[in-house]
Amino acid sequence: MAVTYQTEGVKMPDIKKRETTEWIKAVAASYGKRLGEIAYIFCSDEKILEVNRQYLQHDYYTDIITFDYCEGDRLSGDLFISLDTIRTNAEQFGASYDDELHRVIIHGILHLCGINDKGPGEREIMEAAENKALAMR
Repeated sequence: MAVTYQTEGVKMPDIKKRETTEWIKAVAASYGKRLGEIAYIFCSDEKILEVNRQYLQHDYYTDIITFDYCEGDRLSGDLFISLDTIRTNAEQFGASYDDELHRVIIHGILHLCGINDKGPGEREIMEAAENKALAMR
């Protein structure tokens, strides 16, 4: 089991890695999952747009792209997070940068746990799951 935090072209956000990893592990366990290899790649809007175009054929900026490599109950994946979009969204939603960053960090884990947010009613389910997970922090 390993959660890694790396950057591509941006400064590492100010997160407590050990505590964040323990929180991620607790959230995963609440869904009956355990952690495998999870890589967080913090990047810029330009990098996430490049990843979105190259791998998903989407031509837009986003806060997170989750690549799912899960096997059974073991969560594994690469999670690209745009710190530029985190900052923009925090301002737009009136949230602190730190809270928005943690919301997006756990959003990717919730995707790996099988929660979607694209279909009818799914966005509300995801938001409720995010809020529940954030309360565990």
